[in-house]
Amino acid sequence: MLGIIGAMSEEVANLKAEMEDVLVCSAAGMDFYQGTLRGKEVVVVRSGIGKVNAAICSQLLVDQYHVTGIINTGIAGSLRNEINIGDIVLSKDTLQHDMDATGFGYPVGQIPQMDSSVFKGDDRMIEAARECCAVVIPEIEVFVGRVVSGDQFISDKGKKAWLTETFDGYCTEMEGAAIAQTAYLNGIPFLIIRAISDKADDSAIMSYEEFEAKAIEHSVKLVTALVEKLD
Repeated sequence: MLGIIGAMSEEVANLKAEMEDVLVCSAAGMDFYQGTLRGKEVVVVRSGIGKVNAAICSQLLVDQYHVTGIINTGIAGSLRNEINIGDIVLSKDTLQHDMDATGFGYPVGQIPQMDSSVFKGDDRMIEAARECCAVVIPEIEVFVGRVVSGDQFISDKGKKAWLTETFDGYCTEMEGAAIAQTAYLNGIPFLIIRAISDKADDSAIMSYEEFEAKAIEHSVKLVTALVEKLD
């Protein structure tokens, strides 16, 4: 069974509308929609914003639904000029940019007393998502790169440049690395999928309402195709 964590209420509603035999259960203030999507068993949930919500949501998917993989969709800010609004970034890997134990001698981003601070996306899921994007949303560009996460909304161009220079980030957001760490600790594959909401240099302009509608449309198309493709 796949766990699907969506970022936007309408996105979850649209995915739920595509599901059959839906059973709804609530835990930790989150509604979990269990059923079938394109003939596959899934659980769809909206985690809420931030790393704590994301980690709690992911662990509930593991403990209560015994998911064998997690897909997380959402939005992110570009950290590279070649990645435009509406493009998709698939997580080669993830890390927490706001993890800072430098006072104890650790490099910024490293989690003390863990064997890894960089959590790798599943190669099979990445390749399947790339193939699905080419079929269902061929009009956008797809990038595979590092997703950097923190409990911060990043709008400053200088901070974006630092994230790119320090971590080789492709995009920045607030949940992906927490979901990735939870999946890693539980030994299950994951994929973070991010639709880009703003340019790294703020040169491109699109209304958020226009972007959100497109992001939801693209996300639902991609997730349904990906679920169908995965074994």
